[in-house]
Amino acid sequence: MVLRAGKAVVGMIHVPALPGAPRCSMNLDEIRRFVLTDSAALAEGGVDGLMVENFGDVPFYAARVPPHTIAFLSTLALEVKKRVPLPLGINVLRNDGMAAIAIATAVGAEFVRVNVYAGARLSDQASSKARHTR
Repeated sequence: MVLRAGKAVVGMIHVPALPGAPRCSMNLDEIRRFVLTDSAALAEGGVDGLMVENFGDVPFYAARVPPHTIAFLSTLALEVKKRVPLPLGINVLRNDGMAAIAIATAVGAEFVRVNVYAGARLSDQASSKARHTR
């Protein structure tokens, strides 16, 4: 079992806009400090696990994120994994499950979140469809 039995609380680390994203206003060192401070606070608050997500990268790509997003998220997730002894998850917005799995594999994260795994969903950023690649 990745998270404790019962109802687990997963603390979401909303990563600020990454370099290359339209709203990026911080350099990578500033983003790293933000992410590590946030993850430490969530761990001290008693969460059962953490999840890293590129929340600041709006507007999100409709399908696959660019390689630099995967690289930056991998670097940040590895930093969290090294410093906080909690299960770690990865979510790549808007719906890049393949990137989430790649990052999770590279950093040793325990789980991923895929917003739309099957079917479709309408949201404030238009519709999302499940994307399966074999």
